[in-house]
Amino acid sequence: MDGLPAVEFHNLVKQFGTVLASDHVNLSLAKGEIHALLGENGAGKSTVMCMLSGVYRPTSGEIRMNGTAVKIHSPKDAAKLGIGMVFQNFRLVQTLTAAENVVLGDSSPFWRTRRWMERKTREIEALALRVGLPFAAGRPVARLSVGEQQRVEIVKCLYRGNSVLILDEPTSVLTPAEADQLFATLRKLKSEGKTIILTTHKLKEVMAVADRISVMRKGQMLATLDRAQTSEREIARLMVGQDRSPPKTRVPREPGEPLLIMDKVTVVSDRGRHALDEVSLTLNTGEIVGIAGVAGNGQKELAEVLAGLHVWKSGTITFREFRWKGPSVRGSIKQGIAHVPEDRMISGLAGGLGSVDNLLVKSYHSDERANLGFLRTALNRLWSQGLVEQFDVRTAHLDAPVKQMSGGNQQKLLFAREIHQRPHLLIAVHPSQGLDVGATDAVHNLLLGLRAEGRSVLLISEDLDELLLLADRIVVLFAGRVMGEMTHERADREQLGMMMAGVT
Repeated sequence: MDGLPAVEFHNLVKQFGTVLASDHVNLSLAKGEIHALLGENGAGKSTVMCMLSGVYRPTSGEIRMNGTAVKIHSPKDAAKLGIGMVFQNFRLVQTLTAAENVVLGDSSPFWRTRRWMERKTREIEALALRVGLPFAAGRPVARLSVGEQQRVEIVKCLYRGNSVLILDEPTSVLTPAEADQLFATLRKLKSEGKTIILTTHKLKEVMAVADRISVMRKGQMLATLDRAQTSEREIARLMVGQDRSPPKTRVPREPGEPLLIMDKVTVVSDRGRHALDEVSLTLNTGEIVGIAGVAGNGQKELAEVLAGLHVWKSGTITFREFRWKGPSVRGSIKQGIAHVPEDRMISGLAGGLGSVDNLLVKSYHSDERANLGFLRTALNRLWSQGLVEQFDVRTAHLDAPVKQMSGGNQQKLLFAREIHQRPHLLIAVHPSQGLDVGATDAVHNLLLGLRAEGRSVLLISEDLDELLLLADRIVVLFAGRVMGEMTHERADREQLGMMMAGVT
């Protein structure tokens, strides 16, 4: 029995209407291995993992565990078979303690007794400490950092005895130090015989931690490679179907005059705390300033204030030598500020509308797009088609709902709309999060292109590699305060990571 694979897929098919999301996929996962599953957006890797975790039912094909065919019709079925999944967006109840979240669903009749819960809290803390993922189990989840919340999710899987762990983009919300600790834990779990599956777009992390790597494209499994016998370049070529085009080179240049000056700006969040606490920041013409920090440290509020979406309590904001009196979305747009928000499908694009309507959102009232209050329909379609071609947005047709596009094409459409406005400042929030290699390169080239034209970019990202590649200066936020700043030439990953963790 020990020589059998932990999990096997045999000709696994998943069809949504006429779309073949998983096309006769075959894959074998060994016991005690870390296996990375890679592919472009829409390649089918999430579909395969959703079938393994019980979110989707296969159209046809077979899943085997330890050599035996199994039926996984729901997440409950998957849990009974020892399969646990840690989603990128955590499934935790914020008002309950970490321990209560871990034991949710426990069938014990003593679940709500204080003595039982105290014993379970101690057990969970001991388990977390043993695997190298410590957290305060008796503390409400809302009071834990994002990194600690991820630890709760992983320990929840281990507490339930899961032998197969699926981690979806596990480092997207972690500091470099937290990511290193996670990898150390995964190696420890691997040594204990656990099977770990990673879905990620970060090739450096894959090469650092995975034993084997499988690549999918267009719903099909292309290849499974040993990590030691491949390279980032080969993996990228398999993912996109061709050699990766080299991204634009970041050319050193002197910044221009100050464009944006924030002086001791304080912002109160919806929960009443100081999301930004006397933040002072200057952004010059023709430079990219990166904002580093773990999620929830004021980055969202910083972007919303500058986009005119959030009021500030005190301090001053000056843009193009004009001092702002209060927030105004229309005012920000008129002054030349473009905004690519964090969640493109909630606050960036209208998923049920087509490309033309989404491109018109910020310019429909202009003389170019309308005449006497009536839209120039034919002209606008030609204009939209030109932007779609210029930014290489791949869609079935202009009227196809944008929610049917891949994440990369949605992001390129969003950039097309914002950059077409010829902004003085582009606020880009996690612009490449969840994108594949090719789409990420395209986004990076757009940002460097703006810089080359003498325009400015405020780049908010949790990906240090992205910031180190693109930013002229990196400013670190922690608990709403500026912890420090580094130039591109002097930027040090370890020091940035420490500042992101609140260490000066």
